Amino acid sequence: MEQRLEWIVAQPQTWIHWEPLRGGLQAQSLITKRYPKSRAFVLSALTGQAGVAIKSIEKISPAWWNPARWTAAPVHYGAPTQPVNMLWANMALHMAADPQALLAQWHELLAPDGFVMFSCLGPHTLRALHAVYAAHGWPAPTHTFTDMHDWGDMLVQAGFADPVMDTEQLYLTFATPQRLLTELRELGRNLHPQRFAALRGRRWLQQLHAALHDHLSDPAEEGRLKLGFEIIYGHAIKPTARMAVQAQSHISLQQMRTTLGLGRKL
Repeated sequence: MEQRLEWIVAQPQTWIHWEPLRGGLQAQSLITKRYPKSRAFVLSALTGQAGVAIKSIEKISPAWWNPARWTAAPVHYGAPTQPVNMLWANMALHMAADPQALLAQWHELLAPDGFVMFSCLGPHTLRALHAVYAAHGWPAPTHTFTDMHDWGDMLVQAGFADPVMDTEQLYLTFATPQRLLTELRELGRNLHPQRFAALRGRRWLQQLHAALHDHLSDPAEEGRLKLGFEIIYGHAIKPTARMAVQAQSHISLQQMRTTLGLGRKL
Protein backbone atom coordinates (compact mmCIF):
# COMPACT_ATOMS: atom_id res chain seq x y z
CA MET A 1 0.00 0.00 0.00
CA GLU A 2 2.82 2.41 0.82
CA GLN A 3 4.36 1.82 -2.60
CA ARG A 4 1.23 3.27 -4.20
CA LEU A 5 2.20 6.65 -2.81
CA GLU A 6 4.68 6.81 -5.67
CA TRP A 7 1.69 7.53 -7.93
CA ILE A 8 0.83 10.64 -5.89
CA VAL A 9 2.59 13.84 -6.95
CA ALA A 10 1.34 15.92 -4.01
CA GLN A 11 3.54 16.00 -0.91
CA PRO A 12 1.24 16.11 2.14
CA GLN A 13 2.29 18.46 4.91
CA THR A 14 -0.15 16.85 7.37
CA TRP A 15 -1.73 13.41 7.45
CA ILE A 16 -3.90 11.17 9.62
CA HIS A 17 -3.06 7.59 10.49
CA TRP A 18 -6.48 5.99 10.98
CA GLU A 19 -6.65 3.00 13.38
CA PRO A 20 -2.91 2.20 13.24
CA LEU A 21 -3.16 -0.91 15.43
CA ARG A 22 -5.47 -2.69 13.01
CA GLY A 23 -3.71 -1.38 9.95
CA GLY A 24 -0.15 -2.09 11.08
CA LEU A 25 2.24 0.24 12.85
CA GLN A 26 4.95 -0.44 10.27
CA ALA A 27 3.21 2.10 8.02
CA GLN A 28 4.03 4.87 10.50
CA SER A 29 7.75 4.42 9.92
CA LEU A 30 7.39 3.98 6.15
CA ILE A 31 5.31 7.13 5.65
CA THR A 32 7.48 9.16 8.03
CA LYS A 33 10.51 8.12 5.97
CA ARG A 34 8.75 9.08 2.72
CA TYR A 35 7.46 12.42 4.10
CA PRO A 36 9.95 13.34 6.86
CA LYS A 37 8.65 16.90 7.25
CA SER A 38 4.95 16.03 7.41
CA ARG A 39 3.03 16.17 10.68
CA ALA A 40 1.16 12.98 11.59
CA PHE A 41 -2.05 12.69 13.61
CA VAL A 42 -2.90 9.27 15.08
CA LEU A 43 -6.63 8.60 15.42
CA SER A 44 -8.38 5.59 16.95
CA ALA A 45 -12.09 5.20 17.61
CA LEU A 46 -11.44 3.14 20.77
CA THR A 47 -9.79 4.92 23.69
CA GLY A 48 -7.94 1.81 24.84
CA GLN A 49 -6.49 1.20 21.39
CA ALA A 50 -5.41 4.82 21.16
CA GLY A 51 -3.33 4.41 24.31
CA VAL A 52 -1.70 1.24 23.02
CA ALA A 53 -1.03 2.92 19.66
CA ILE A 54 0.73 5.82 21.37
CA LYS A 55 3.03 3.50 23.33
CA SER A 56 3.72 1.35 20.27
CA ILE A 57 4.57 4.27 18.00
CA GLU A 58 6.86 5.71 20.65
CA LYS A 59 8.71 2.38 20.73
CA ILE A 60 9.33 2.36 16.98
CA SER A 61 10.25 6.06 16.85
CA PRO A 62 13.94 7.03 16.92
CA ALA A 63 15.46 7.36 20.37
CA TRP A 64 15.66 10.85 21.89
CA TRP A 65 19.41 10.98 21.22
CA ASN A 66 19.03 10.01 17.54
CA PRO A 67 19.43 13.05 15.22
CA ALA A 68 16.60 11.67 13.09
CA ARG A 69 14.22 12.43 15.97
CA TRP A 70 15.40 16.03 16.22
CA THR A 71 14.67 16.79 12.54
CA ALA A 72 11.49 14.71 12.12
CA ALA A 73 8.08 16.32 12.35
CA PRO A 74 6.25 15.52 15.61
CA VAL A 75 3.49 12.91 15.90
CA HIS A 76 0.21 14.17 17.39
CA TYR A 77 -2.36 11.96 19.07
CA GLY A 78 -5.95 12.97 18.50
CA ALA A 79 -7.96 14.84 15.90
CA PRO A 80 -6.29 17.76 14.11
CA THR A 81 -7.70 21.25 14.51
CA GLN A 82 -7.37 21.87 10.77
CA PRO A 83 -8.08 19.60 7.78
CA VAL A 84 -5.15 17.48 6.63
CA ASN A 85 -3.68 16.65 3.23
CA MET A 86 -3.79 12.85 3.46
CA LEU A 87 -5.73 10.21 5.40
CA TRP A 88 -4.19 6.75 5.60
CA ALA A 89 -6.54 3.87 6.51
CA ASN A 90 -5.29 0.31 6.16
CA MET A 91 -7.74 -2.58 6.70
CA ALA A 92 -10.50 -0.44 8.24
CA LEU A 93 -13.42 -0.08 5.82
CA HIS A 94 -14.57 -3.70 5.78
CA MET A 95 -15.04 -3.57 9.58
CA ALA A 96 -17.24 -0.44 9.54
CA ALA A 97 -20.91 -0.97 10.40
CA ASP A 98 -21.80 2.13 8.37
CA PRO A 99 -19.06 2.55 5.76
CA GLN A 100 -20.82 5.46 4.03
CA ALA A 101 -20.75 7.42 7.31
CA LEU A 102 -17.05 6.57 7.75
CA LEU A 103 -16.23 7.82 4.25
CA ALA A 104 -18.11 11.04 5.01
CA GLN A 105 -16.05 11.44 8.18
CA TRP A 106 -12.83 10.99 6.24
CA HIS A 107 -14.03 13.53 3.68
CA GLU A 108 -14.64 16.04 6.47
CA LEU A 109 -11.13 15.56 7.87
CA LEU A 110 -9.44 16.29 4.54
CA ALA A 111 -8.57 19.68 3.12
CA PRO A 112 -9.51 20.51 -0.50
CA ASP A 113 -7.21 18.61 -2.87
CA GLY A 114 -6.31 16.26 -0.03
CA PHE A 115 -6.56 12.54 -0.65
CA VAL A 116 -7.44 9.30 1.10
CA MET A 117 -5.39 6.09 0.83
CA PHE A 118 -7.09 2.90 2.01
CA SER A 119 -7.18 -0.87 1.76
CA CYS A 120 -9.74 -3.46 2.82
CA LEU A 121 -10.79 -7.06 2.25
CA GLY A 122 -12.77 -7.91 -0.89
CA PRO A 123 -15.53 -10.48 -1.57
CA HIS A 124 -13.10 -13.20 -2.74
CA THR A 125 -11.61 -13.36 0.76
CA LEU A 126 -11.80 -16.69 2.67
CA ARG A 127 -13.91 -18.49 0.07
CA ALA A 128 -12.45 -21.83 1.07
CA LEU A 129 -13.39 -21.18 4.71
CA HIS A 130 -16.95 -20.33 3.67
CA ALA A 131 -17.10 -23.63 1.77
CA VAL A 132 -16.05 -25.53 4.91
CA TYR A 133 -18.76 -23.90 7.01
CA ALA A 134 -21.41 -24.43 4.34
CA ALA A 135 -20.50 -28.13 3.98
CA HIS A 136 -21.17 -28.64 7.69
CA GLY A 137 -24.32 -26.52 7.82
CA TRP A 138 -22.76 -23.85 10.01
CA PRO A 139 -23.60 -20.12 9.68
CA ALA A 140 -21.19 -18.04 7.57
CA PRO A 141 -17.80 -17.41 9.25
CA THR A 142 -17.62 -13.79 8.06
CA HIS A 143 -19.88 -11.00 6.96
CA THR A 144 -20.09 -10.14 3.25
CA PHE A 145 -17.22 -7.99 1.98
CA THR A 146 -17.88 -5.19 -0.52
CA ASP A 147 -16.74 -5.25 -4.15
CA MET A 148 -14.19 -2.64 -5.24
CA HIS A 149 -16.59 -1.13 -7.81
CA ASP A 150 -19.12 -0.49 -5.04
CA TRP A 151 -16.41 1.20 -2.97
CA GLY A 152 -15.73 3.49 -5.92
CA ASP A 153 -19.41 4.42 -6.12
CA MET A 154 -19.56 5.12 -2.38
CA LEU A 155 -16.49 7.34 -2.57
CA VAL A 156 -18.19 9.47 -5.21
CA GLN A 157 -21.39 9.63 -3.15
CA ALA A 158 -19.34 10.81 -0.16
CA GLY A 159 -17.96 13.72 -2.19
CA PHE A 160 -14.64 12.31 -3.37
CA ALA A 161 -13.44 12.59 -6.96
CA ASP A 162 -11.29 10.49 -9.30
CA PRO A 163 -11.36 7.25 -7.27
CA VAL A 164 -8.75 4.72 -8.38
CA MET A 165 -9.30 1.10 -7.33
CA ASP A 166 -7.30 -2.06 -7.83
CA THR A 167 -7.14 -5.47 -6.21
CA GLU A 168 -4.83 -8.42 -5.69
CA GLN A 169 -5.24 -11.96 -4.38
CA LEU A 170 -2.91 -13.16 -1.61
CA TYR A 171 -2.59 -16.66 -0.19
CA LEU A 172 -1.45 -17.41 3.35
CA THR A 173 -0.57 -20.82 4.76
CA PHE A 174 -0.77 -21.98 8.37
CA ALA A 175 0.88 -24.87 10.15
CA THR A 176 -2.17 -25.81 12.28
CA PRO A 177 -5.89 -25.03 12.53
CA GLN A 178 -5.19 -23.33 15.86
CA ARG A 179 -2.70 -20.93 14.27
CA LEU A 180 -5.13 -20.21 11.43
CA LEU A 181 -7.94 -19.29 13.82
CA THR A 182 -5.62 -17.12 15.92
CA GLU A 183 -4.63 -15.17 12.79
CA LEU A 184 -8.26 -14.65 11.77
CA ARG A 185 -9.19 -13.37 15.24
CA GLU A 186 -6.37 -10.84 15.03
CA LEU A 187 -7.65 -9.62 11.64
CA GLY A 188 -11.15 -8.79 12.89
CA ARG A 189 -14.55 -10.16 13.82
CA ASN A 190 -17.49 -11.89 12.17
CA LEU A 191 -20.17 -9.21 11.79
CA HIS A 192 -22.63 -11.37 9.83
CA PRO A 193 -26.20 -10.74 11.13
CA GLN A 194 -26.92 -14.50 11.12
CA ARG A 195 -23.72 -15.58 12.85
CA PHE A 196 -24.03 -18.07 15.70
CA ALA A 197 -25.25 -16.00 18.64
CA ALA A 198 -24.07 -18.16 21.56
CA LEU A 199 -20.78 -19.65 22.67
CA ARG A 200 -19.57 -22.81 20.94
CA GLY A 201 -18.64 -25.92 22.91
CA ARG A 202 -15.38 -27.84 23.07
CA ARG A 203 -16.72 -30.64 20.85
CA TRP A 204 -17.66 -28.17 18.11
CA LEU A 205 -14.17 -26.64 18.27
CA GLN A 206 -12.66 -30.10 17.80
CA GLN A 207 -14.94 -30.62 14.79
CA LEU A 208 -13.86 -27.27 13.37
CA HIS A 209 -10.17 -28.12 13.76
CA ALA A 210 -10.71 -31.44 11.98
CA ALA A 211 -12.74 -29.85 9.19
CA LEU A 212 -10.12 -27.16 8.59
CA HIS A 213 -7.37 -29.76 8.45
CA ASP A 214 -9.32 -32.01 6.05
CA HIS A 215 -10.51 -29.29 3.65
CA LEU A 216 -7.72 -26.72 3.67
CA SER A 217 -4.55 -28.83 3.73
CA ASP A 218 -2.66 -28.23 0.50
CA PRO A 219 -0.26 -30.97 -0.68
CA ALA A 220 1.62 -28.39 -2.75
CA GLU A 221 2.34 -26.52 0.50
CA GLU A 222 3.57 -29.61 2.41
CA GLY A 223 0.15 -30.07 3.99
CA ARG A 224 -0.11 -26.56 5.40
CA LEU A 225 -3.58 -25.00 5.53
CA LYS A 226 -4.11 -22.48 2.72
CA LEU A 227 -6.51 -19.52 2.59
CA GLY A 228 -6.98 -16.77 0.01
CA PHE A 229 -7.46 -13.08 0.76
CA GLU A 230 -8.58 -10.46 -1.74
CA ILE A 231 -7.02 -7.09 -0.91
CA ILE A 232 -8.66 -3.97 -2.34
CA TYR A 233 -6.60 -0.78 -2.63
CA GLY A 234 -8.07 2.62 -3.34
CA HIS A 235 -7.36 6.32 -3.28
CA ALA A 236 -9.46 9.35 -4.08
CA ILE A 237 -9.22 13.14 -3.92
CA LYS A 238 -11.37 15.64 -2.10
CA PRO A 239 -12.02 18.22 -4.83
CA THR A 240 -12.13 21.95 -4.25
CA ALA A 241 -15.72 23.02 -3.67
CA ARG A 242 -17.29 24.83 -6.57
CA MET A 243 -18.93 28.18 -5.93
CA ALA A 244 -22.59 28.51 -6.76
CA VAL A 245 -22.96 31.00 -9.64
CA GLN A 246 -26.15 33.02 -10.08
CA ALA A 247 -27.13 35.96 -12.26
CA GLN A 248 -25.32 38.16 -9.74
CA SER A 249 -22.80 36.56 -7.40
CA HIS A 250 -20.63 37.94 -4.61
CA ILE A 251 -17.46 36.19 -3.49
CA SER A 252 -14.85 37.10 -0.92
CA LEU A 253 -11.17 37.59 -1.65
CA GLN A 254 -10.42 34.45 0.35
CA GLN A 255 -12.86 32.41 -1.77
CA MET A 256 -11.26 33.75 -4.93
CA ARG A 257 -7.79 32.92 -3.64
CA THR A 258 -8.86 29.36 -2.82
CA THR A 259 -10.55 28.90 -6.18
CA LEU A 260 -7.55 30.17 -8.13
CA GLY A 261 -5.17 28.08 -6.04
CA LEU A 262 -2.94 31.01 -5.16
CA GLY A 263 -0.22 30.39 -2.63
CA ARG A 264 -0.60 33.67 -0.71
CA LYS A 265 -3.41 35.74 0.70
CA LEU A 266 -4.73 38.63 -1.38
